[in-house]
Formats: sequence, structure tokens, C-alpha cells
Amino acid sequence: MYFSKAIILAFAASALALPATNSKPVKRAGVLTATTYDNFQVSDGVAGNALDEVKAKFPIDFNDLANVDPDDLAIILAARVTAEDAETGTGGFNDAIDAAGSSTAAGKALQVGKIKNKVLKLELEVLGLQIQQAQSGKDNTDKIAAETTKLNTNIALDQKAAGQTSQSIDFSGDDDA
Repeated sequence: MYFSKAIILAFAASALALPATNSKPVKRAGVLTATTYDNFQVSDGVAGNALDEVKAKFPIDFNDLANVDPDDLAIILAARVTAEDAETGTGGFNDAIDAAGSSTAAGKALQVGKIKNKVLKLELEVLGLQIQQAQSGKDNTDKIAAETTKLNTNIALDQKAAGQTSQSIDFSGDDDA
């Protein structure tokens, strides 16, 4: 009997010695730094791993989106806008492909780069929506689903072109919010 009471008291004492948990989520410090498009673009090199390249450039903890630093979210959102401008804006991929000719080697490499840029743009769009939903509770489910469908299509195109030369463009822009 005495032995049982001693064990119970030992467990109670060890439970009291455990650190108290804080129920509030702890915001993480930012992991991203604002930079130019040239530094965060993924269109150079070869096709096949665009999504991995994007994740390496934007190393966010995908398991804890509710605690992404607000400055990191601002960088992600600004980078998405810049990536879209690099695709469709003046001097972007569309203009470069038109100038090079889509059937030339240069035009084909630019088209591969454009697909990688689309993976960048769409991954940042989905990530931004997911972070906003996790942090605000705003339901972005429909937008996330629509953008994820586009993202998956472009990931498949990138993987289909694996090993092909990919060319970036000289584009001015940044991810500074």
C-alpha cells in the first residue's frame, strides 16, 4: 500500500515539474528577404524540378502556415505579382517568345522557362492563399482549388519537359512589398 502511494506521489510530482504549455501560437521570425526577380526566378537551367526550385527559394514551413511571419507573407504576395508581370507584362516571357519565334531553339527554351515561371507564380499564389486562410480563417478553399489545378497542370508540363534547356528573361521587378 505504501509503495502504491509513493508511486502516485512520484507521478504527481513529475507532472507538476513539467513545463507549462502556452496555448497561444508562437509567431516565427521571418525567413525570407526581399530581393529582385533575377534572384528569386527559377526559369534558368533545365526543366523537370520547378516546384522543388520554388520551394528552395521560398523555404516556408508548410506544416505551420498560421504562424508564417507577416513580412514573409508580404514577400510571397509581391513575388507572385512580379512573376505574373514577368510572364505577361511588357518585356516579359510572352514578348521574348514572340521576338525569338516560338519554333526556334531560343523560343523553345523561353517557353520552357515560361512554364517554370508559371510554377513559381502559381505556387506562390496557392501558398499566399493558404497562409491567409490559416491566419485569418477566411475561406479561400475555392480559390485554392482553382489555382492548385492550374499549378498541377504546369508542374506536369515542367516534368514532361524534364532535361530540356530552360531560359529566363532579363526582367526588372522585385518581391519587396
